[in-house]
Amino acid sequence: MPPKVTKGEYIETDTGNKISRRSLIHGTQHIILGGKTVIQAEAVIRGDLYRLQSSSSSSSHAHHNDGENPSSSATNIPPSVAITVGRYTYISRAAILRPPSRLHRGIHSYYPLKIGDHVFVGERSVVEAAQIGNHVHIGNDVVVGNMAILKDFAYVLDGAVVPPNMVVPSFCVVGGRPARIVGEVGEGYGVEGAEGGLARERYRVVGR
Repeated sequence: MPPKVTKGEYIETDTGNKISRRSLIHGTQHIILGGKTVIQAEAVIRGDLYRLQSSSSSSSHAHHNDGENPSSSATNIPPSVAITVGRYTYISRAAILRPPSRLHRGIHSYYPLKIGDHVFVGERSVVEAAQIGNHVHIGNDVVVGNMAILKDFAYVLDGAVVPPNMVVPSFCVVGGRPARIVGEVGEGYGVEGAEGGLARERYRVVGR
């Protein structure tokens, strides 16, 4: 089905991203969406927190309601990427995506947040990870701490707090505050977007 402009709550981009007009997206020139991504109302994506280039180029903040990464740049220097989101990723209502940061030699620097394909981020969750793999499920009211890494097929239970710098191995289920491994995916926990089914179905019903 060819992409079409959605008249209702969602803006649908050329690559099929569905972005709520009531989401708050800052610094769109520093955000890359892989396509078929859903961003729900009141979600906050902080593309304006990016690593400064050596030659400080003028950072004009783009409009809040467009999630595409513009290909045309005013200068020859491409904009720094703050957040990369893969295909069929679902950002639920009031979730917050924020690039991780680190104090290095007295300078506070931001680092890119990389999110893979078929990732689900639950309502009111805050993600400040360095990397989230493919087919990762993050429940509601979760905090993923600064510079944490969630590997492919990781599953984070509702209300968990993943400490800063924690690495969650593939196919592991974590829960608690602070989060610890409590099980394995496959023992009662479904794989997020297995064969794309779950993620595609979520995507299909948005804006209906």
